[in-house]
Amino acid sequence: METTKTPIIILTLLMLLNPARSAEQGAPKDAIKNWQDARFGMFIHWGPVSLTGHEIGWSRGRQTPVEEYDNLYKQFNPVDFNADEWVAIAKAAGMKYMVLTSKHHDGFCLWDTQQTDYNIMNTPFGRDVVKELAAACKKEGLGFGTYYSTCDWYHPDFPLTSPGGSTIRKNSDIDRYTEYLKAQSRELLENYGPLFTLWYDVPQRFDAKRGQGIIDMARAIQPDIVINNRTGAKGDYDTPEQKIGGFQIDRPWETCMTICRQWAWKPNDNMKSLEQCLHTLIRTSGGDGNLLFNVGPMPSGEIEARQVERLKEMGAWLAQNGESIYGTRGGPWKPRRDLVCTRKGNKIYIHLLEKKNGVITLPALPVAIQSAKLLHGSAVTTKTKEGILSIDIPDDAWKPIDTIIELTLDGFSMDLAPLSSSAGSMPGATATASILYSSQYTASLAIDGDPDTRWATPAGTRTCWIQLDFAKETTFDAIEIDEAYAHSKSRVLKFELQKKDGGNWVVFHRGTGLGEHFQTDFPPVTTKAIRMNILDASEGPTLSEIRLRAPGKKP
Repeated sequence: METTKTPIIILTLLMLLNPARSAEQGAPKDAIKNWQDARFGMFIHWGPVSLTGHEIGWSRGRQTPVEEYDNLYKQFNPVDFNADEWVAIAKAAGMKYMVLTSKHHDGFCLWDTQQTDYNIMNTPFGRDVVKELAAACKKEGLGFGTYYSTCDWYHPDFPLTSPGGSTIRKNSDIDRYTEYLKAQSRELLENYGPLFTLWYDVPQRFDAKRGQGIIDMARAIQPDIVINNRTGAKGDYDTPEQKIGGFQIDRPWETCMTICRQWAWKPNDNMKSLEQCLHTLIRTSGGDGNLLFNVGPMPSGEIEARQVERLKEMGAWLAQNGESIYGTRGGPWKPRRDLVCTRKGNKIYIHLLEKKNGVITLPALPVAIQSAKLLHGSAVTTKTKEGILSIDIPDDAWKPIDTIIELTLDGFSMDLAPLSSSAGSMPGATATASILYSSQYTASLAIDGDPDTRWATPAGTRTCWIQLDFAKETTFDAIEIDEAYAHSKSRVLKFELQKKDGGNWVVFHRGTGLGEHFQTDFPPVTTKAIRMNILDASEGPTLSEIRLRAPGKKP
């Protein structure tokens, strides 16, 4: 792994002649815009691990013994790999760029690196996958980027090793490993670039200073490179994983998510439905993010036929509706469960993800609407009154996955500040709580209709309550509760829903957990106040929205 001094001297001269942009500056604005405009890319997790059907990197030392895992490359011969075919699949899906795992946490390299023999050239296959894929992307006009694991559980100089980077090496040298990382990053930039993005991952022992050194080195070679936030430093964009990011227009972001459950190929893995796939893309765009959608090719080098078919279905939808995704920004209305918005030029695209009975209402825009119609369809009726925009959607106009309304404005859509997508979950109601994290997280934020605001309690809170008081007797037969920061595990472990009955509180529902989107039905309740009494929590409860449903109405 010894290198000559010449590349270091050249790099030093480059940095003197063309100083790296500072952390505050980041990538040039036009490079960020080009990356954001693309909106949809293909992530590929692949390597010798596909022979086992287990997860890449993480299965080393767990499902597969370390020695066995590290020797899988001797059997790796994906003779059906065809870079042109992978690129054709990505294009058929409507994807605009591709990011390949050039090296994952297991240290195996998919290119002809000069820094280690643990690479694709020493497999029975013996072909430079990164080279072939970069050339195929360039030929077809697809952006090509490389994933590179910041940590390396195979390399003897990295301080941590398998399983899962939880074992400390007796001997290591992080400075020497950093030079190895930089040398490999230089190879990728100089031999396979220009790259669309550098996607680092799991910095572990890398801090912001060490991570920024990587970014500065990369920008000295390719000044317009766009780099994510996983070197240890901030980078150019955030990377929510296996979840859709929140509404964020002040800093770029990209959701990375799998089409099945596992990143690497797994036989008979559960695959997302077309609706799940498209809603992920639409919701991500509505929050102003990109979607990097992952496939895990098989040991043969082919992408599973069923995954290809799903991707082509997404591409068919984008062929019809892509103008509402590509080149757009999120907003101006913030996303809600049934509706998200995208915008560009003088257009706003309202994506209706759940069919509703009657009229769709939103807070009014501070600019006139010149026209409103279904995307590629007939006109729809709008009315603005008392600060509310009403849109009447004909019953036969609704589509199964996404009904898109195109508004043409008398002005530039990006001049509009973000707007809540609701005047409030329950107009006329007031909310109080037994405890607050601070004055910035009041109970009223749980009924303001804005999914980006929330009621929060101090860390360590185990019991508390939030109460809703109505202006008059109110009848409802269902409740929806969105728990912030729940993801796959609810903080709330046990709760009761109570109604005010004279001077008493009467329990009408009991539960054992919430999650990101909780919903339950019950016999109609009529009252002037309800209380959610949280009896046990693993951490301070925090709720973003509470919604009630009147009998006979869809929430």
